[in-house]
Amino acid sequence: MAEPGLLSARLALGWLIGGEWRWHPVRFLLTAVAIAVGVALGFAVHLVNGSALATFDTAIRGVNGSAELAVRAASPLGFDEALYPRVATAPGVADASPVVRLSARANGKTFTLLGLDVIRTAAVTPSLIGLRASGPEARGDEAFDDSALFLSRDALTRLGTRVGARLSVTAGGRTVPLTVAGLIAGVGDGQPIGVLDIAAAQWRFDRLGKLDRVDLKLADRAVAEPALARLLPATAVIGGAEAESAQAETLSRAYRVNLDMLALVALLTGGFLVFSAQSLSVARRLRAFALIRTLGLPRRGIVAAVAVEGVVIGLIGASLGLLAGYGLAVLALRLFGGDLGAGYFAGGASRLAFQPVAALAFFSLGLAAAVLGSVLPARAAAKAAPAAALKNAGDLIDPRAPVPWRPALILLALGGAAAFLPAVAGLPLFGFASMALLLAGGVAGVPWLARRLLTGWAKRPTRSVPTLLAVRHIHGAPGEAATALCGIVASTALMIAMATMVGSFRGAVDEWLGQLLSADLYLRTEGGSGFDLAAQARLRAVPGVASLAFSRQLPLTLAPDRPPVMLVTRRVNEDPGSLLPLIEETAVPPGATPIWVSEPAQRLYGWEPGEAIALPIAGGRRFIVAGVWRDYARQAGAVAIRDSDYIRLTGDTTRDEAAATLTPGADGAAVGRALVAALPPDRRAATQVAAPATLRRFALQLFDRSFAVTYILEGVAILVGLAGVAATVSAQTMARTREFGMLRHLGVAKRQITAMLATEGALLGLIGGLAGVLLGGVLGQVLIHVINPQSFNFTMETRIPVGTVLGVVVALIAAGAGTAVLAGRRATATDAVLAVREDW
Repeated sequence: MAEPGLLSARLALGWLIGGEWRWHPVRFLLTAVAIAVGVALGFAVHLVNGSALATFDTAIRGVNGSAELAVRAASPLGFDEALYPRVATAPGVADASPVVRLSARANGKTFTLLGLDVIRTAAVTPSLIGLRASGPEARGDEAFDDSALFLSRDALTRLGTRVGARLSVTAGGRTVPLTVAGLIAGVGDGQPIGVLDIAAAQWRFDRLGKLDRVDLKLADRAVAEPALARLLPATAVIGGAEAESAQAETLSRAYRVNLDMLALVALLTGGFLVFSAQSLSVARRLRAFALIRTLGLPRRGIVAAVAVEGVVIGLIGASLGLLAGYGLAVLALRLFGGDLGAGYFAGGASRLAFQPVAALAFFSLGLAAAVLGSVLPARAAAKAAPAAALKNAGDLIDPRAPVPWRPALILLALGGAAAFLPAVAGLPLFGFASMALLLAGGVAGVPWLARRLLTGWAKRPTRSVPTLLAVRHIHGAPGEAATALCGIVASTALMIAMATMVGSFRGAVDEWLGQLLSADLYLRTEGGSGFDLAAQARLRAVPGVASLAFSRQLPLTLAPDRPPVMLVTRRVNEDPGSLLPLIEETAVPPGATPIWVSEPAQRLYGWEPGEAIALPIAGGRRFIVAGVWRDYARQAGAVAIRDSDYIRLTGDTTRDEAAATLTPGADGAAVGRALVAALPPDRRAATQVAAPATLRRFALQLFDRSFAVTYILEGVAILVGLAGVAATVSAQTMARTREFGMLRHLGVAKRQITAMLATEGALLGLIGGLAGVLLGGVLGQVLIHVINPQSFNFTMETRIPVGTVLGVVVALIAAGAGTAVLAGRRATATDAVLAVREDW
């Protein structure tokens, strides 16, 4: 049976905890909301990206059918069909199905067109076989008809057609009338696919002698893979649905991890706010805890009680966060798509799928943040001697003692060292560790910063009593100030860091676009339409066109599980810097074929100027890297080659883009309409004409869309910071009622106390703003020079968002002063005698 004193202590503790919740429900609700925000953002981002990857994987498997493995072309140019019999008879291969794959367009919509051998397909990928139409119109030989087209249900809906209808299909630069002969029943929803006989696809769409894929049914995979690797030319690679899914996963992984980490930083900020609020709560109840300890409750009882408060806060916050995160994920899918606006899964409609493991992980993180934020101040309070604590309810740090600075310095040093470590598996894990250490070190250094900033002011004589009291209070109690500021500093630093990174990135992209878009008009054709030689001649003859520079972009697969590198054909003559924003260049030996690689390609593959590299075109020919150019459009890398060299090596004269320079005085809009009118009627709908200003505006809109979630995180950081100012300053002010009563006894007027509180609040906002801005500036450098290059392979210069910095500091000062004044009016409303009577 428990001793009476211990039992009384436990009852008193329960009463004290319950009373705190009853008297300060808003404070506890705000701390729970802070946890909920971090959990919601992290869970929503994880749900959306996970759903997008699952949807993309389903789409890839739909296009690939049920093939166990595939030999794929390394570029859209395909590979020689003479490779097919060698692959089909390779050791370990049971059967093989040749495939022609084209990007096609009909009725203004795009879809994937596959040319298949129906007999081989039946044995290897039966899900891709089209079912003929039933009824009197069915003949039974539609699968071998060169005009019969089979469509998936999604393609049928997208193209707005029906079985039996005639359809003009454009692919490979040609337009062919086809008849919709039936459905592809084995392809799931959300996959616009069409199937045609392979001989008809090769003949009618200019693909004679070429294949894009050979689907395989294996007898022994362990034997087949090495055997195929030995016989494949440089223009083909081994892969399948898994490899294509891995490409998409690799391309979007850095973006997804960055958003997850930023959301976790928001959760960390919520944990700081819990720590701040619980520290103030514990400080207010310090004497009560000491009294309970004199009744027999051990130290661990105090810690356990406050930890229970943290558990309740965490349970409420994490539960609300999961619900809000699911709702945010649904909204994000509708507004931004499965890639959250980044463009990795363009054209796909993702379906949200609940992920219980992720839900449990984020729930646990939210709970852990709340518990840690409560236990740490409770442990500090439990160490105080009961006799001393009964006489002291103020700051736990002796105002005469020097403020410790070594822990902050050690954390900052470790964070700085971590920033110089390389990426792990292509992810900037040490970069994020650096941010966490720097954030912790910055928060730990707030007491020292507050003492240093106010030392001179505190010693300087002043006639203003409110100012003197305010300055000396914060100077003498830096630990109390740090408790109030830790959440503010964390949220402000996060917001400034993200604003600096996004502003620098956007400014760099805007400047790069200004260098790149030097022509008067730009043309682009999509969906299988291209500018052949005849179309190029017609476009050059349009009145008002001084010159036209045609180009083409082709994805080159260098590794089956890595995103393709884009090959860009450009009219690069004697001065490549006039068309490419070069950052490095070198001389090329006579007779060598030069190429220019983008900065991301250099970082990904280690290509340096002067190095000889092989590309999967022209039989794997080797090229010399003549320079490196800045490119913010292609994260996976790009390679530029002279147009004349490309034609000489591949014989391909089709182009999909053109840059037009107009004659002086020509009307750009009129010339643009004339250019489209000069094309064949079936290609006009697929051709877009835009001025540089339009392309620049569109590119920046895409940038803003891709960073929409980051902007949301910035807004959340601002709101969390302002809420932290309001909660902590208000709580500290309300806890000093007896101090205000004593000041009234000494003759200080209410208006002077109000002015003192306004000055204190403004100083807290100013110190928190300065600390947050300084720390955010350092974190921004880690984002710009470590995390961004290791994630996206882009580099840029820092651009300080001066307006944002000033606005945040002013807002924090105003919030601190305003909150302190409002809370001070309530705290000073009590009669001075009543305020201090418990000390008599």
